[in-house]
Amino acid sequence: MTETPLVVVVVQRGGPSTGLPTKIEQGDLLAALYASPGDCPKIVIAPATIEECFHFMITACQLAEDFRSPVIVLSDANLATGQQPFPKPQLSEAWLAPPIDQSRWDPDVPPFAWDEQTGLSRRPQPGQLGGEYVLTGLAHGEDGRVAYESAVNQRAMRMRSRKLAVLQNALKPPQIHGDASGDLLAVGWGSTLGTIEEAVDRLRAEGRRVSSVHLRFLSPFEPGLRAIFQRFRQVLTVEVNYSDQPGDPYINSESRRYSQLALLLRSHTLVDVDCWSRVPGSPIPPGVIEEELRRRLSLPGGME
Repeated sequence: MTETPLVVVVVQRGGPSTGLPTKIEQGDLLAALYASPGDCPKIVIAPATIEECFHFMITACQLAEDFRSPVIVLSDANLATGQQPFPKPQLSEAWLAPPIDQSRWDPDVPPFAWDEQTGLSRRPQPGQLGGEYVLTGLAHGEDGRVAYESAVNQRAMRMRSRKLAVLQNALKPPQIHGDASGDLLAVGWGSTLGTIEEAVDRLRAEGRRVSSVHLRFLSPFEPGLRAIFQRFRQVLTVEVNYSDQPGDPYINSESRRYSQLALLLRSHTLVDVDCWSRVPGSPIPPGVIEEELRRRLSLPGGME
C-alpha cells in the first residue's frame, strides 16, 4: 500500500511450523504471493543456482526501486547451505543505486502520481527538500492521504496491479532445455534446475521427446508460457512441496491438491498442467525424476 521499495529474502525449508528447519522444501510460493490482507501484487523471483543468488539480489534491488514494490527472492536450504564454484563477478557501477536526488521536489507532483499507462510514479527521497509527504498503510489517493472513496480505491488498486503487467512486458519467454515441442515438458523452479535437466538429458539420449523449462520469475510469470505448453502432449511440474497423488485413498479429480507452481500455472495458462512433487527433506536425485518422467511417457494418452 505504501509502495515503498523493499527486498525480502525467503530461504525456504520444510514446514509447517518448525518442520524440517535445516532441510529443503519449496513450500512458500503461495505464501509469498498471497499471504496478505487484501490484494497485494508483488514481484517474486527464484534463483536456480548459487551464482544466480548473487546476481538476483542486484536485480531485486533494482526492481524494488524502479517499481516502488516489494520484491521477494525465494531461495531454499539447498542453495543456502550448498557450495558451487562460479567465475568471480566483475564489479559494475550499474549494480549500485543511482546517486540520491537532492534537487527540490516539484510541489505540483503528488507523491503517488500514478502514470495511467504504467502505474508507476516517482518517489520522493527521504530528506529531499520539499518531498515530505503523508505515508499511510490505509487506502489513499495520489496525495498519500487517507481516502475511502470507492473510485479512488479502485484506481489505486488498478495502478498497483498494472506495474506487474509492465514488468512482464519487459521480460523474455523462458528458454526451453531441449526441443521446442514433444511428448513431455518438465517445469521446475529454484534449486531443482540441475536434477531436472540431468533427468531430461538421460531420456533425450534415448531418443525420448522430453524437454524442460525452468522459471525464474514467478510473479509476474515470464511471457509465452501457454504457447510453449501447448506444443507438448504432457506438461508436468517437478517440485519439492506437497501434492496428493492420484490413486491414494479418497483422492480424486475434485479432492486432489496440486503442488504450488502447478496450481498457479493451471490458472494462468488454462492448460491441464499436472504435477509430481515430493517432500523428502533433501534434494530429489536425477534418477528419481527420470523414473517418474519415464513412467509418464508410458501412460496411454499421457493421463493418470
